[in-house]
Amino acid sequence: MSVYQPAGRLGMAPRPVARRGAPAPERDRGYSRLRVLWLLAVAGGLALLIWGRLFYWQVQQHHVLAAEAVSQYTETIALPATRGQVFDSSMLPLAINVTVYSVFVSPDQVPASQREHVALQLSTLLGRPEPDVMTILQSKRKFAYIARRQPKEIADQLKTFKLPGVGLLAEEQRSYLPGGTAASSLGSNLLGFVNNNGDGQYGVEAFYNTQLAGRAGTMSTYRDLLGREIVVGKSSQTDPVNGSDIVLTIDSSIQHAAEQAIANGVAQNHAASGSVLVMDPKTGAIIAWADYPTFNGNSYAGTPVENFIDPAVSHLYEPGSTMKVVTLAGAINNGAITPQTTINDPGYIRVGGFTLGDWDRQNRGIVTFTKVLESSLNVGAIKSMQAEGAEAFYRNLIAFGFNKPSGVDVAAESTVPLKSFSDYRDSEMATMTYGQGINVNMVQMLAAENVIANGGRYAQPHVVERVGGKPTALATAPQTQLISPDTAAQMTQMMASVVQNGSGWKTRIPGFEKQEAGKTGTSQMFIDGKYTLEVWSSYVGFMPTTNPPPILQTWAASPNCPRLLP
Repeated sequence: MSVYQPAGRLGMAPRPVARRGAPAPERDRGYSRLRVLWLLAVAGGLALLIWGRLFYWQVQQHHVLAAEAVSQYTETIALPATRGQVFDSSMLPLAINVTVYSVFVSPDQVPASQREHVALQLSTLLGRPEPDVMTILQSKRKFAYIARRQPKEIADQLKTFKLPGVGLLAEEQRSYLPGGTAASSLGSNLLGFVNNNGDGQYGVEAFYNTQLAGRAGTMSTYRDLLGREIVVGKSSQTDPVNGSDIVLTIDSSIQHAAEQAIANGVAQNHAASGSVLVMDPKTGAIIAWADYPTFNGNSYAGTPVENFIDPAVSHLYEPGSTMKVVTLAGAINNGAITPQTTINDPGYIRVGGFTLGDWDRQNRGIVTFTKVLESSLNVGAIKSMQAEGAEAFYRNLIAFGFNKPSGVDVAAESTVPLKSFSDYRDSEMATMTYGQGINVNMVQMLAAENVIANGGRYAQPHVVERVGGKPTALATAPQTQLISPDTAAQMTQMMASVVQNGSGWKTRIPGFEKQEAGKTGTSQMFIDGKYTLEVWSSYVGFMPTTNPPPILQTWAASPNCPRLLP
């Protein structure tokens, strides 16, 4: 504390009086040191903070920032693979690739003053409404398609317009041969089609899509802010791996004839739909696969989706009396009956509290099992199952392939496995002997019937012989002996008698009547919990009966289909 005395005389300064505490200079120096230390601490803290952030961004976030920087001046371009082609058994191309062009626009590259002109030109050439094109041009998008997969003629004409911001992208499009009808492509349901994204849809195109599609490659390039490519060294490139070619078992000539035949058959019988399969009995190779109605793989966009679904493999049906071939073959093979064994058939039989009858309920008295097959008698089929035993009959159904998919190499096979043996009532087991109450697909049924034509051996059904030049696993699958050759020979003669003397008389081919074996089938459709008057009608057959060539199966469905095939 300082105290001053007033001046004693005019002009004399006051004289300071001594104070307590430290001298003033020392005190100031202490304050200065504190300020310096505080400033150093603040500076050190800021330095640590800055260095910490630098470490975070330059070390911990290095890869993130580097990738973000690279993305601003690099561009990755997809290098599409060439899809493999599909050939028939004679190497006739069924599905090939043709070059088409997709028209795109970069709206940010179209000057505002030219938008109306560009929109008008594109609308006129491509048939797209001008307001839609203008909306795209006024957007801030970097890329937009105006039209996909245009022919070369359109692309050439567009090039002459020299429109700013408009470009062409060359793409591949699948092309298929004309089919057996005016509005179809050959084997359309079997082959399926390829969509705009290059993915196989339905049929063989979907089942073998991975092998056909191959693997796309990539190429990275550097570009400046204006989108111009900068050459600074070798671009990073991964070459595409082209898809594998596929060789089918299909014979195009037989396929074309089958498509015409089933289309005519459906029309003549006023049926809703129909299918026909032709198989090589020795190998299981399917050489014709036709459905009607069908579609054109070259113009699938406007086709109802239900036409894409292949009824031969994706629809289930109750096969009716064609199942009697399997039933009697099992009973003969197990030694329970012979073709000459006789039974009494009054036209009906009681099983498990239910009365089951023949298709016409007529009392035929004493008949042989050959007659049972000729006249397609349900009572006889049931009695053959009773003679061998229900469990043996059930095991026979499993052996003939009705408890699992056929495994044919076509997309979307539908199956319903059999229930456990103990879950079947006696009446259900009985109706399965003549093909009611059991659901199968057409390929399953064909493969089972083919056992008779193939000397008792089960041949794996397949439609593709080679992929990339190598045989497929299905084409080389070993065959299983299901029934003895003698049983197969006896069943062949019984099926020949069906054509010569029984229900198959309408299928006779002039000059070959004695060499044709077959079996007819008709089953009621089960709709909304009950059997209706709508029916499935089918036929399976082969000729000649010795060393037979391809086995044939036809199938049709209609509310008005006549019951000519019991």
